[in-house]
Amino acid sequence: MDFDLSELAYIASVWALPVLLAITLHEAAHGFIAWSYGDDTAYKLGRVTMNPLKHIHPIGTILLPLALIVLKAPFLFGYAKPVPVATHRLRKPRRDMVYVAAAGPMANLILATISALLYNLVPLLPDAAALWLAQTLRISIIVNLVLAVLNLLPLPPLDGGRIAVGILPISLAVPLARLERYGIFILLGAFFLLPYLGRELGLDIRVFDWLIRAPVNWMLPFFSGLAGLPEAMRL
Repeated sequence: MDFDLSELAYIASVWALPVLLAITLHEAAHGFIAWSYGDDTAYKLGRVTMNPLKHIHPIGTILLPLALIVLKAPFLFGYAKPVPVATHRLRKPRRDMVYVAAAGPMANLILATISALLYNLVPLLPDAAALWLAQTLRISIIVNLVLAVLNLLPLPPLDGGRIAVGILPISLAVPLARLERYGIFILLGAFFLLPYLGRELGLDIRVFDWLIRAPVNWMLPFFSGLAGLPEAMRL
């Protein structure tokens, strides 16, 4: 198969910038809030930065998404290198960790909002630039909403899991926290293994659609309105 390198470069440009910004701001937000609440671990390691090279995970950010593209998966999945947080250095560890965890999804929601507002500038640009900006901002809105919703799932090591550990009673928080080492495998099993088993059994098990696609599509009309779009975007 022949590839048009200019076309591939264009596709990469409209995807790479939104994804790198989404990952960078998400992780930098964790580090910044931890730093502001007394833990300078991430700051000393240079993780309170918008430099994407500091946050890229070779498997989660590069190899896993590439593998899903090659396998023609119905959706992309990936993750960045986690920002280290020394919980005991936080002023009020249990409470402050909730803020640190919530900072990542909040950064993605803010970036989605900014992307939607910037979309209103598209008609002011020349055709070629307008097309590129429109595609890039649409991808940015969707990528950031997907990251926000995914990370708010109440399963450690996702941010939602850490938020849940911080606000639940100790009797529930402790067993939930113990799931952290298995969380990524539970997530991958739910998104990939369960749908496969469901197809083998003649069942329609679409965990990604239920947990991610549905909430994102519920929010997209609001962001489409901010962008001035006549019809709501869909994931």
